[in-house]
Amino acid sequence: MAREIIKTDKAPQAIGTYSQAIKVGTTVYMSGQIPLIPETMEMVEGDISVNIRRVFDNLKAVAQAAGGDLKDIAKLNIFLTDLSHFPTVNEVMAEYFTEPYPARAAIGVASLPKDAQVEMDAVLELE
Repeated sequence: MAREIIKTDKAPQAIGTYSQAIKVGTTVYMSGQIPLIPETMEMVEGDISVNIRRVFDNLKAVAQAAGGDLKDIAKLNIFLTDLSHFPTVNEVMAEYFTEPYPARAAIGVASLPKDAQVEMDAVLELE
């Protein structure tokens, strides 16, 4: 099966040796997104909820470039440097998702690229 590289200027450009996403058949594997502003490649300023929204907006842009949307996420991985922010993740996620919600994992990590507080990656299944 052919692999298609997914790329959009509406999400941060890759800051390493990876693609924003790879589509194989109807499955899209999205790389991790941190709260970078696509136009400036600078971290968003604000509290954790602002950071989480920026990450969801970045994921949405990549999902749309692949021909889908956030509703197509089958599996979402959330990485937090402080698990006390998990309730805020749930609050913000409710602004972006409706049932049925994707399968999800939340993982506490020591650090993330560019000292981000949150990173997320996802797997989409397109119709």
